[in-house]
Amino acid sequence: MVDMYHGKITKARKKRKYEMGREAVETTLGEENRKRVRTRGGRSKLKLVSAKFANLVLKNNKGVKCEIISLVENPSNKDFTRRSIITKGAILKVKTPEGKEVKARVTSRPGQDGVLNAVLL
Repeated sequence: MVDMYHGKITKARKKRKYEMGREAVETTLGEENRKRVRTRGGRSKLKLVSAKFANLVLKNNKGVKCEIISLVENPSNKDFTRRSIITKGAILKVKTPEGKEVKARVTSRPGQDGVLNAVLL
């Protein structure tokens, strides 16, 4: 079918499978849960559905696994702050192994990388 209106003379076509997208995985606080997704070419990606711990880089460049206490804010979307959704750039309150509560900024993309990395603020 040819569209003759609005100055366009184009043929309509359906979306192809290689143009397919997916719903975004919105990482929340909770028990550790990952989802394996099959991608093009038979490979797979890990997506982090919920997280309880974050890999925190301290000032002496040491990586430490810290428990997440709460989400302080998510500057990317105020609705994400309300719903406690963790994305890159989100600010978390975490508990270090020494027992101190500190704020950390997320540096990884948990919905796409499958890990939650953060740095001290």
